[in-house]
Amino acid sequence: MGAGCCGCSKKMASPVKSSRSRAPLPSSGVIPTDDDGDTLDISTGDAAMQQALSDKLKIFKGTNFDPDSYLTSKCQTMSEKEIRHLCSHLLDLKKASAEELRKSVYANYSAFIRTSKEISDLEGELLSIRNLMSTQAALIHGLAEGVHINSLSTDSEDLRPEELSSFEHKEPSKVEKWAAEFRDTLEVLLAERRVDEALTILDEGECRAEDAEERKTLTPAALLSLHNAITEQRQKLADQLAEAASQPSTRGSELRSAVLSLKKLGDGPRAHTLLLNSHNQRLQYNLQSLRPSSTSYGGAFTAALSQIVFSAIAQAASDSSAVFGEEPAYNSQLVTWSIKQTEVFAFLVKRHALSASAAAGGLRVAAECVQIALGHCSLLEARGLALCPVLLKLFRPSIEQALHANLKRIEESSAALAVADDWVLTYPPVGTRSSGSQPKLSSSAHRFNSMVQEFFEDVGPLLSMQLAGPTLEGLLRVFNSYVDLLISALPSSMEEEENMEGSGNKIVRTAETEDQQIALLANASLLAEELLPRAAMKLSPVNQSGGNDDPSKRNSERQNRLPEQREWKRRLQRSVDRLRDIFCRQHALDLIFTEDGGTYLSAQMYINMDGKAEEPEWFPSPIFQELLLKVSRMASAAAEMFAGRERFATLLLMRLTETVILWLSDDQAFWEEIEAGPKPLGARGLQQFYLDMEFVTLFSSQGRCLSRNLHQVIKDITARAMDAFAATGMDPYSVLPEDEWFADVAQIALKMLSGKATFGTGDRDVESPTASISAQSNGYTE
Repeated sequence: MGAGCCGCSKKMASPVKSSRSRAPLPSSGVIPTDDDGDTLDISTGDAAMQQALSDKLKIFKGTNFDPDSYLTSKCQTMSEKEIRHLCSHLLDLKKASAEELRKSVYANYSAFIRTSKEISDLEGELLSIRNLMSTQAALIHGLAEGVHINSLSTDSEDLRPEELSSFEHKEPSKVEKWAAEFRDTLEVLLAERRVDEALTILDEGECRAEDAEERKTLTPAALLSLHNAITEQRQKLADQLAEAASQPSTRGSELRSAVLSLKKLGDGPRAHTLLLNSHNQRLQYNLQSLRPSSTSYGGAFTAALSQIVFSAIAQAASDSSAVFGEEPAYNSQLVTWSIKQTEVFAFLVKRHALSASAAAGGLRVAAECVQIALGHCSLLEARGLALCPVLLKLFRPSIEQALHANLKRIEESSAALAVADDWVLTYPPVGTRSSGSQPKLSSSAHRFNSMVQEFFEDVGPLLSMQLAGPTLEGLLRVFNSYVDLLISALPSSMEEEENMEGSGNKIVRTAETEDQQIALLANASLLAEELLPRAAMKLSPVNQSGGNDDPSKRNSERQNRLPEQREWKRRLQRSVDRLRDIFCRQHALDLIFTEDGGTYLSAQMYINMDGKAEEPEWFPSPIFQELLLKVSRMASAAAEMFAGRERFATLLLMRLTETVILWLSDDQAFWEEIEAGPKPLGARGLQQFYLDMEFVTLFSSQGRCLSRNLHQVIKDITARAMDAFAATGMDPYSVLPEDEWFADVAQIALKMLSGKATFGTGDRDVESPTASISAQSNGYTE
């Protein structure tokens, strides 16, 4: 064979490629569009803006543009800090561009695969059309030559005998002899399955046919016969290779060789489909040998199934790459096939391992199955197959089902224990999880906490499945339900029980004593402030990642996660505040109202002080004395229950005192009588009110429960009482002694009520406010 045949061989070995023209982009690189994405007519736009943009882009259009020189000229006037900022900005743009490209690829992936497949089909059709046109052209030439031969036969009668004898005894040429032997040679090679030699002969036949057509060394009939023989034998070889590739026994190098030979024949799409079908047949055979039983362990079944499926996908990817390289059409078909096998895998895992576990709330088993599957699937990323997002999407409903069932079990178990809870705080039993570091809780709270701790140990895949948010939201809902149980344990009024969210049908043991009621607050506060946030930290990406991760990446993830968890902790605290508010309102009402509906705090207790002949004994009003005693009792109990956590006790006492004073501030009936009569507020009534507020301020500040809000409310209602007294035409400061007098009386009362002083001591000998005012006025000169 000559050099022409070799060149032709290379030409015929490659499949036909389709070429498409691409319209040139605008020179500016900017295509204006409207809000709907349609191209705008820039001819009617702002000409000045277009001209400015064109001037800026001229430097990039030149053929002599040098990026290094341009960058050097721009950076010469920039400081190091500005250059670093520019580099950081360019890196951010690069990351944003990569993320946008990734989203665009995933958003249009199905269309891309469909288009690639259509292009492959179109290339095959073009090849068939080319072969058909060649056959038709050869047929036409043959018919024309046949007519010419007939005319020669007619005219041969006119030939001389010696000319006719010379024509009949002419020897066939070498090309004609080769063409005559071509079909028989191919028949033998195909029968003996000598594929490589057959391919060589076919390529040689193509070259000789083209050469004969150019040089006219074969008659049209012989050329047509040669073309038909090449087409027929090529089809026979293709069918033979396809049959070999379809056999279950064909695998490994033999399969790759058959597929590669079929590709060389110009039928690449069919070859790739046969390759994937062969791997699919082997995968189905291996899956039939894996028969899960009802007693098989879900993790073990998932591991065995993952090994079979993802190994088959990996082998198919390896064979596809070895034969077809990185051609997009074949890669797209491989990705589509791999996704289909992954979906079948996910269906089998959910059917035999996940469904039962998810329905029963077995989050640990479900999470382990997902982790095993993701571990095997992630190994394919080195081969360019990122199938983990597909798995996560398919497994997400099952994990959500297990998550909800688990949270429901925590809620129901805590509610069942709350029915028999005696609301006595104890340490967790020795030997239980974290028994040495947990604070005192009641039995139902201990159970709630232990179940939550176990729950968060099983949430490994939740972060990668973007279920951290729903997990925290579900736990918040369960905690709110438990707080509703605690609220229902308070001896509150029927109206409060009707207003509670979803707890009206819960039957729990009532917390009769103050210690039991404070224990309810201890349960909620310690869970919301310490135990639940500590457990939720296991959802942080820092705890999920390994030690070899980039520290800067871990810091970024921590910053992104902390705001979400801080907001979640604030919502937990609002639920505790709801319990604390109901607790304080109940005790405030017990202080203010009598059992028969009367009140211990009314305007009459101040208005009726004036008009009596005898001087009253100056001492805080009984209701505020009782408030001090209640706050002292609760402070003592809270100090023991919140040992080492004084802030919880301080918040409780602060809120209780605020509740009483706020009720007084908002009592419209009280202030209507003070301000509008029928009897005006007198000097003694004003002095008593001032003393009561000074007393509350004193014991609140000494007990470290005087908040800014409480101090401001006391100042406001004291000023309001003084304004009511001033409305009678008298100066309130003329009847009020110095603040030292009120402070002394309040201090003496505080000592006596706390047991540090008695009525028999000199501390009780306090002059009347009138005497104090007289002494004050004598000390001044007119």
